[in-house]
Amino acid sequence: METGTKKPIDPKQQGRIYELTHSPGQFAESVIEWIIRICGISAIVFVFGIFFFVFREGAAFLFGGLDLVQFLTSTEWYPSSVSNQRYGVLALIVGTISVTILAMVIAVPFGLGAAIFVSEFCGPKLKEVFKVVIELLAAIPSVVWGFIGLQVMNPLIIKYLDAPIGLSVLNGGCILALMSVPIIVSIGEDALKAVPDSYREAAEALGASHWQVVYRVLLPAAKNGLLAAVLLGTGRAIGETMAVLMATGHSVNIPTSLLDSVRTLTATIAAELGEAPVGSDHYQVLFIIGILLFTITFIVNLTADLVIKGISTENDL
Repeated sequence: METGTKKPIDPKQQGRIYELTHSPGQFAESVIEWIIRICGISAIVFVFGIFFFVFREGAAFLFGGLDLVQFLTSTEWYPSSVSNQRYGVLALIVGTISVTILAMVIAVPFGLGAAIFVSEFCGPKLKEVFKVVIELLAAIPSVVWGFIGLQVMNPLIIKYLDAPIGLSVLNGGCILALMSVPIIVSIGEDALKAVPDSYREAAEALGASHWQVVYRVLLPAAKNGLLAAVLLGTGRAIGETMAVLMATGHSVNIPTSLLDSVRTLTATIAAELGEAPVGSDHYQVLFIIGILLFTITFIVNLTADLVIKGISTENDL
């Protein structure tokens, strides 16, 4: 006779039923996970691919005929000489560093100050206006900034500083600062906004003023993000080409003042690569300069990473 009771389902069978009913969702999740992994790995592959291409083009001359000591310590850059070609990039390195340092001296205070103002002191309407202006500054092409340096900054420097020419370290530094500020402001504001509101509320509950909250609480809490903003601004300044080509005078010279003309590594590549015969020593040495730029960027990133880790260790202690 039937008793009317149901036989309990075996746990193993129940598990198989669950897997069958949920397998499409798990499959989709696995596909998305692998897509994300591929995207992350592809970024690394692209970076190594670019480095490999640049290294391959210059490797023959780098290991076959280039005097590396003279290359790094000489200021004589005569790649087109018929009888005595000389490839010395010391003046180019010094020019790049001098323009970048001046740009960061100008851009970092203004960029971080603007980020603090937009994040903590702006009203909603004014904040939207500032964000639009910052986005417009970031969207201006570098060649337009170069024209500003050539047509606006150049005559102003000649007129008010009594300089023989306005295409100089000062001109290039100011232009690069204007180009770097939008990056610093955008990332700096995001770093400050990422600080939990409970930090602000706790500081205000203890009687801290608005400025004290910013100085004592927000800036220490957002150190890593603000340092990343400065790092990206520095990277923009080091890697900029057309603006510095047009604003610095493009003269192979070690500057002794802010009014001296200089030439940067990136501007040298942009100006001469199209005229260098493919496969020639001049052509290969320009790719070696690209390797040098990779090395400088790597050192900047590594230094910033070590500083961030040091800050994090201090906070943990």
